[in-house]
Amino acid sequence: MAKKKSTNEIVSAERIEKAIHVVRGMRVMLDSNLAELYGVTTSRLNEQVSRNRDRFPEDFAFQLTQQEFTSLMSQIAISKGGRGGRRKRPWVFAEQGVAMLSSVLRSPTAVRVNIEIMRTFVRLRRLMATPGELAEQLMKLAETVQLHDDQIKVISQVLQQMAEKPEPPKRKIGFHASQHEDGNA
Repeated sequence: MAKKKSTNEIVSAERIEKAIHVVRGMRVMLDSNLAELYGVTTSRLNEQVSRNRDRFPEDFAFQLTQQEFTSLMSQIAISKGGRGGRRKRPWVFAEQGVAMLSSVLRSPTAVRVNIEIMRTFVRLRRLMATPGELAEQLMKLAETVQLHDDQIKVISQVLQQMAEKPEPPKRKIGFHASQHEDGNA
């Protein structure tokens, strides 16, 4: 009997990460990438979505506009329309849409793959700071840089003052006739 592949052997997190793109400010995955991961055809995946359209509101899944599709094609390898290529604009699925796919694609492989995809989305969310967090971090960095700049200026001024001060004349060692010429000795 053949050994069953583990979830990690089915799909790697790195492969999933490469399939996640940002469209309309949302992290999404293309229907063709999801179909490949789930082991179904793109048309089968889209057919299931069409049959269950009420489960996929616009913030879960949407079809790309022609402009978005063209832009995405230039960034990644999507086959051009025409003979043997994609004829329709692709659907993309946000994290919630991917989760909803598990309810319409019920194969054991789809369930295992879906779990890995969800874990990857969660990991990416943890890694990606929100714009507010980034702005706060930039402010802290700017304050630190300003503090260091002020400290460097003070050090520079002290060094400059030390370099400008003439050294006091050194006394010569031994007897000096000029000091004793007044005849007191």
